[in-house]
Amino acid sequence: MARHTYNLGQVQMKTTIGRRGGMRAAEKPKDFKSAWMMVLRYSRPLKWMIILGIACAVIAVILSLFGPNMLKDITNLIQAGMKSGSFDLDSIVRLTVTAMVLYVLSALITYIESYTMTTYSARLTQMMRRDISRKLNSIPLSRTDSSSFGDLLSRVTNDVDTLNLALDKTVAELIAAAITFLGCMIMMLITNVELAISAIFFAILGFIAMKYIIKYSQPYFTNRSIFLGMLNGHIEEMYAGHVIVRGFNGEEESEETFSEINEKLYVTNWKSQFLSGLMMPIMELVSNLGYVAVCVLGAYLVSRGSIDFGVVVAFIVYVKLFTQPLTQVAEGTTNVQTAAAAAERIFQLLSEEEMEDETGKIDHIDDIENAEVVFDHVNFGYTPERTIIKDFSFTVYPGHHVAIVGPTGAGKTTLVNLLMRFYELNSGSISIGGIKTSDMTRECVHSLFGMVLQDTWLFNGTVRDNLIFGKENVTEEEMIEACKSVGIHHYISSLPKAYDTILTDDSNMSVGQRQLMTIARAMIHDAPLLILDEATSSVDTRTEQMVQDAMNRLMKGRTSFTIAHRLSTIRDADIILVMKDGDIVETGNHEELLNMHGVYAELWNSQFTEGGTI
Repeated sequence: MARHTYNLGQVQMKTTIGRRGGMRAAEKPKDFKSAWMMVLRYSRPLKWMIILGIACAVIAVILSLFGPNMLKDITNLIQAGMKSGSFDLDSIVRLTVTAMVLYVLSALITYIESYTMTTYSARLTQMMRRDISRKLNSIPLSRTDSSSFGDLLSRVTNDVDTLNLALDKTVAELIAAAITFLGCMIMMLITNVELAISAIFFAILGFIAMKYIIKYSQPYFTNRSIFLGMLNGHIEEMYAGHVIVRGFNGEEESEETFSEINEKLYVTNWKSQFLSGLMMPIMELVSNLGYVAVCVLGAYLVSRGSIDFGVVVAFIVYVKLFTQPLTQVAEGTTNVQTAAAAAERIFQLLSEEEMEDETGKIDHIDDIENAEVVFDHVNFGYTPERTIIKDFSFTVYPGHHVAIVGPTGAGKTTLVNLLMRFYELNSGSISIGGIKTSDMTRECVHSLFGMVLQDTWLFNGTVRDNLIFGKENVTEEEMIEACKSVGIHHYISSLPKAYDTILTDDSNMSVGQRQLMTIARAMIHDAPLLILDEATSSVDTRTEQMVQDAMNRLMKGRTSFTIAHRLSTIRDADIILVMKDGDIVETGNHEELLNMHGVYAELWNSQFTEGGTI
């Protein structure tokens, strides 16, 4: 469960993201220009969509800008007809039809632009998720281990979605808004300078007002995201550890923390919404003031005969078009900045160094059942400063059951990680059947082992899918026999659809039953080598014996490695390695190690009484 430290007064947060990625505060990119250049370079296969989308946006805006001029001419023709008593209907109809055609074409091209940009953003995010998925399978395990799961998940989901939204809507809107703004300004200046200056003056006032609103509201939006992340994290912790909270009477403290964060969230949410809500009324005010200015000044100029009445009509439309882009730019700028920050995080992951190319390495080995596993002067450390496994040498003979025991941090699980090539050695080598694992592909090494880990892993899918995961051509009989061997068949048969029952997070399965499922999966995999990392740690004593009997049948004729803290499960092992601080300090079978009165005997006596019971 994640651990959070909050400083609510100063709105600071130190957090380790847990199993699920929480909401992230709005970020600013380190290099805005570079981030978007990376997006453009990545978009090269889809460049025709970008060009088409931008071209459509430009054309649609230009067509819409001709509309007010058409209205001006139509108004002037009607006004002239009213004065003379003779209307030029042909010209009026022609201009009206032309204006309608322009507006229809503008709407149609806008639809094409929207469709194109939506398709582009969807394709781009599909490419990104595909490449991120491939990348996560290609980078060293040490890289993924050094990052929280929530951070990686956030890059795949939140960051990609943020970029998708910006590309789909915001970028095209900003381009259209900029063109509309400049186009309106040019058309107004061409039509009449005095009216254009009056409209631009009020637009500038609105822009300045929005700039200050954005400046003061942005911290509240940022803090809202922070406090929402705090609240989500607190709720996740409290519900995930609900039994502990109630068992230690921590409900009151939990509620106080919740109320404190919730109050802060309420205040920041209210202020951010209030300030952002001022934008539209201000723009409406600016727009209305612009209308008033155009009408008053336009009436004055018309009365003097300086302009026609149609110019005033055209300017009323231009003022509306002119003020809209300001709101879009104000809202879109924050989204584009956030999207640039998301793009930086995505491309940072995509630029991670991948594992070495394994072309030409051995990808398949036959007759591995009778192969020795040899550790030859193995040295390894997760960081260069700290070596965990030191000059480790040992030979495991075919069919032997090797148990690895020792205190926490001794290097037991690390040894298995090296055996599976999850990590590369600093020096030395590990060989299977005389072939170094470094000369095999990782897929080849993994195919040689069946694994049962302390942490159970079941995915959302049927029981059958979970059992035969990674194994093809498994018969119904083989699957059922494996489940019977570990004692899980009866439970599975009691499920609504037996082996076709869908497992979800809400499935009512105990930890022990989940562990039995993973053990059955390993039996179905039927690999020549076996790794058991605390495989029976989550089952009761009676079930443990049943599982141990099944394991003994599974391990028969196979070379197996067992990591165990419960020493009762490995007393029949052929050889027991006792590790301490990365070194093997004792080797032998159970009786031999007890007679040494060393580390193993101390571990045994700490778990058992003189009579041999727990």
